[in-house]
Amino acid sequence: MAETTTLEHDTDQDEKGLWTGAKSPFKSSYGKIMMWYFLISDAFTFAGFLIAYGALRASMPTWPMPDFVFRTFPGLHGEHPLLFVTLMTFVLLFSSFTMIRAVQEGHRENKNGVVFWMLLTVLGGAGFLGCQAWEWKTLIVGENMSVTVDPFGRHEAAGVYLDAAGHESDDTFVAGDSYLMHTIGHGADHAEGGGHGEEEGGDHAADAGGHGATTYEAAGDFPGAVVDDAGYIHRKFKILEGREAGKIMTEEFGPRAFGALFFFITGFHGFHVLTGVLFLLIIMLNVAGGLYVKRKNGYEMVEKIGLYWHFVDLVWVFVFLVFYLI
Repeated sequence: MAETTTLEHDTDQDEKGLWTGAKSPFKSSYGKIMMWYFLISDAFTFAGFLIAYGALRASMPTWPMPDFVFRTFPGLHGEHPLLFVTLMTFVLLFSSFTMIRAVQEGHRENKNGVVFWMLLTVLGGAGFLGCQAWEWKTLIVGENMSVTVDPFGRHEAAGVYLDAAGHESDDTFVAGDSYLMHTIGHGADHAEGGGHGEEEGGDHAADAGGHGATTYEAAGDFPGAVVDDAGYIHRKFKILEGREAGKIMTEEFGPRAFGALFFFITGFHGFHVLTGVLFLLIIMLNVAGGLYVKRKNGYEMVEKIGLYWHFVDLVWVFVFLVFYLI
């Protein structure tokens, strides 16, 4: 009797269309649902990294200014704050548009259209990776930045640099000015290449903790500057305003966390872009070979990799915001 009641109940539910176990939920296939699961879990990972960045930045008294750190552009002289990273962002976001077009052509079962727009997407992703490689090279080789060294700093107080004899020089700066530390051989090149001049806050600063330091006398450009054992320049200065007016200080490196967070988070995102480019290339070749023609499912595989690619582009918007704009 109990079995009969249960069967009748199940039959009633089937007739009303409430129990359809063979039907995919949300009108999505198993593959697309699993992709969404993966993207949600990956979003939590990126969120954790960016929250850690915000917490560490909030705990620091000073932080490098993006306009000062990211101001170079290949082939152009002078300073162009955020111009290059804007180009990077445009390239990546444009690749999202080409990915949308590839998915649209897939819904129309247009194999040639899918291949064409996926090829443009691959080129866009590769272009972004090339731009990121140039940016990393500039920061590592040109500015001596690493995961443990942050050559970019900011003055917490107004002051004046001291010459070799300990007297005040004409090189003054105000609180909030940015400076950049260079090793021997980079300082003069930077000054000639359009970097911030001494009158704008003293770029050629470095660590205060060097031992066995020797006076830096190259071309006499930086009187009173000293080079430590690691080859970094630093100079002494006197605070001019505030409670500590008259106190003699030495410029220091910027927050070490900046370099570590920048390379780790942007590198983690770059790894996602590289992975996406590889999968896009494989799927594009499969499309060109006619692998998905017989399935007649609107090239669902293209749509699934498209979800991943849009996610990577969206994450970059947040990375761009926290590192380059704020």
